[in-house]
Amino acid sequence: KVSNAGNFSISDWESDIKLAQDAHIDAFALNIAYNDPVNSPQISNAFSAAGDLDFKLFFSFDYAGNGAWAKDDVVLLLKQYGSNGAYYHHNDLPFVSTFEGPDSAADWFFIKQETGGLFFMPDWSSLGAKAAVELGAGLIDGLFSWAAWPWGDRDSNTFTDASYLQYLNGSGISLPYMMPVSPWFYTNLPGYDKNWLWRGDDIWYNRWQEVLYVQPEFVEIITWNDWGESHYIGPLHDNACAPFSIGEAEFNYAENMPHDGWRQFLPFVIDTYKSGNAEITQEGVVAWYRLTSSTACDTGYTPGNTTSELQLEFQPYDVVQDKIFFSALLGSAADVTVSIGGNEQAASWTYTPEGGIGIYHGSISFTGFTGTVVVTVTRDGSVIAEMTGEEVLADCPNTWEIWNAWVGYAMSDATISATPALDLSDRVCVKSTSLGNFAGLCEFTCQYGYCPISACTCLAMGALVKPDVTLNVNGYPISGEDASYDGLCSYACNHDYCPDTSCGSKEVPLTVPTVSDFSPPACVAGTGDGNLGGLCSYACGYGFCPILSCTCTETGVLVTPPDANATINGKAARGLVARDYDSLCDFSCTRTYCPTEACVKATTTTASTGDGSGWNSLSCLNIKPDSTTQWADAQADDAWTAAIANWKKSYFAQFTWAISVFFYGPSWSDMDCFSLSDSNGKLRRLLVVCPQMSTNTDK
Repeated sequence: KVSNAGNFSISDWESDIKLAQDAHIDAFALNIAYNDPVNSPQISNAFSAAGDLDFKLFFSFDYAGNGAWAKDDVVLLLKQYGSNGAYYHHNDLPFVSTFEGPDSAADWFFIKQETGGLFFMPDWSSLGAKAAVELGAGLIDGLFSWAAWPWGDRDSNTFTDASYLQYLNGSGISLPYMMPVSPWFYTNLPGYDKNWLWRGDDIWYNRWQEVLYVQPEFVEIITWNDWGESHYIGPLHDNACAPFSIGEAEFNYAENMPHDGWRQFLPFVIDTYKSGNAEITQEGVVAWYRLTSSTACDTGYTPGNTTSELQLEFQPYDVVQDKIFFSALLGSAADVTVSIGGNEQAASWTYTPEGGIGIYHGSISFTGFTGTVVVTVTRDGSVIAEMTGEEVLADCPNTWEIWNAWVGYAMSDATISATPALDLSDRVCVKSTSLGNFAGLCEFTCQYGYCPISACTCLAMGALVKPDVTLNVNGYPISGEDASYDGLCSYACNHDYCPDTSCGSKEVPLTVPTVSDFSPPACVAGTGDGNLGGLCSYACGYGFCPILSCTCTETGVLVTPPDANATINGKAARGLVARDYDSLCDFSCTRTYCPTEACVKATTTTASTGDGSGWNSLSCLNIKPDSTTQWADAQADDAWTAAIANWKKSYFAQFTWAISVFFYGPSWSDMDCFSLSDSNGKLRRLLVVCPQMSTNTDK
């Protein structure tokens, strides 16, 4: 994320690149927001460092941060750097990705033509796989998905990956897929309207096992340095804390929360993914956990899941698990113990690698315990590696929960040589899970290597084991089920496992589903108290049901909301708590419902790109003469500080600060709007509305 590297020197880039190379990472995706002032100097620094170190870079154009990229600016950057020796190429073409931007899809025909060709692999995850493939027909060379995290209280799965593979391979032309992997997700940056978490927990182990089974053509780790979303695997930098100040965070929740341990086993899994096998030369252990229990402190208004993606929201403590998670890279079997505050806990491995060589993984609850965490791996009584970590605390130093993870590691001093006996091409799935009626079928069939990704999530791979019984019969999905059960029922029933809740011996007409069997439920009805009642009733019906303000009363298949009107926005009415109302008002008022007792509708103003002469036409027409509330009493300084923070986070982005009433006091009677302009004109992009007041009504 280039915007988080605004203060980097070339040596900072070199240091990070060397760490990435140590982890066997091939390239950095440079996420760049439109018109960010750090782009020019930091892209130059990055390419200088990468060129000297034989490392690769490619652009990921961010269409969400500061809005859509102008196609001519994209062309200029690609012409400038696409032929650079450090720019990553695939099939002899510059590799290019995006973060969102489907509304600008047509621009890329022009961009491809003007640059002489690109290998274009955008992330249009907001559309879903099917719609993204349809939109990109004749344009895209593959797709990247941002869906690296599980929904709600579920563990990681590959159902979204399966949908991408299905549609990318379903048009008669097989297109590559770039699979996302991420260790964590938590953000609380109100300045960016972001506050939610997704389950991390076991995901750093589970997701890499999924990669080894799926074998996509590309894998992208999310991310190296996005500290504001807590999924960084790169080092912390003291000169890169801007996301927390600009994002108006209550505190820096990445401070003293290193994630370097998550890189330690990457050479083993990356080499296995790329080459089919990898040698272990050094054993070690990595552990990660949150520093307080999920109910120890105030949640910080953070939900699990997010209505911004029309997800059903949970309380965060119903999503995350209060556990110490640990993985060990070992050349043979070993034991693990976990001590919390001197209290040794009985720990064990949840997953062990085939043949004993590879990554072992497990977890243990820390509920009821506080103190220093020590994770020790021993073999025959001898310590292989011992990680001493941060204390689990009884209280939160910053009042709010820190939903970020602390990660530590310890590596053995000894050198070994151990390589798994089976190459990846000789391994099959031997352990799996799924949802609902699919769970039992997948657990049975996948242990024998039959594990369709469309219905099952593979948890572990190993040598093929043949079923004990073969009946030479066929099985079929029962009435009410769909064709997703076909292969599973056929295989399972033939090998003497034919659950009557899913399968039968006779072929019957099947249901044609309108949505995927694996789509999570959405809110379809909800309620709220007082002025929230109408808003919650309307918005929850379309899946937008923030748990802070509303109670979801019914779930089902998501009802697609009407298109939003981008020319307006909605905010809480005066006197109401913005945190409770703003998101609901914005969702509802931009569509078909905007109750005046709860919301204020405003017209979105586009920032001027001219010479700024229009700025001078603004004037304060009136300041109400009979009010007694002063600037300070109205906390106007706080509003001004927030407005400046909003402006700073995006160089050219438009922000409107609407001040509904300037209250009178003698010292403010000569207030001049023109004094708000700075000397170089940048502040002209911050529109300050000084409303006219009448003696009876504030307008």
